[in-house]
Amino acid sequence: MDTAELISQDLDKQIITTHKRFQKAMQARLGGMSLGTKERYFAVLSLLVTKLEEPSRPLRDVLQDVLIESAPYIAQELSGQ
Repeated sequence: MDTAELISQDLDKQIITTHKRFQKAMQARLGGMSLGTKERYFAVLSLLVTKLEEPSRPLRDVLQDVLIESAPYIAQELSGQ
């Protein structure tokens, strides 16, 4: 196995571990979130997952779309509405 493959495998493991940490952190926060915050979070999360489910789309395109389409939800959250 070459160095690039080893690095790639290590990054895969780190990503999986970080996803688990993210899930645990968000589960801990859900009880303290307002209904509006939960709705906005779900909208952004659903948008991201829907875009990621298209395996042929480059990640760059996914992120660009999510950034643009989630901007209103993020702006609402930041404004405290």
